[in-house]
Amino acid sequence: MDADLNAVDRRILRFLQSDGRRTNAELAKKVNVSPATCHRRTKRLFDEGYVRAVRAEIAPDRVERGALVMVGVVLDRSTPKSFAEFENAITKMPFVLDCHLVAGDFDYFLKIRVRDIDDFCRLHGEQLIALPGVRQTRTFFVMKEVIDNAPLDF
Repeated sequence: MDADLNAVDRRILRFLQSDGRRTNAELAKKVNVSPATCHRRTKRLFDEGYVRAVRAEIAPDRVERGALVMVGVVLDRSTPKSFAEFENAITKMPFVLDCHLVAGDFDYFLKIRVRDIDDFCRLHGEQLIALPGVRQTRTFFVMKEVIDNAPLDF
């Protein structure tokens, strides 16, 4: 654990993870400090990069993105240049929620939200396999989301 974080800081971070819309006064009451202290500590946590963003979690099915797909990607070369070209291209694809460089059988794992299987088939055929350096993809359609975007435990 970071030596700069004390128990109050950790409580603030936990509460922000569970509900980032709390007012400073509500947060202060939850962590048992004054609103001024809470504001100062929360600002420091943001300023020092402990909190990267506060945003709404959208219900995918309500915006026609109910199908979750995981895609393993293998590139034709494992060079810094091929990785950079792939990463540059993948960041421009708004349907990709996550992209991780991994060790093992794949070079990257992608987390993708689409309308349905037909939507994914279109994206796969038109965009994913056309990405720079892609030799192979392996697709995993998520049948049930047991845990998704869980808060960090620290």
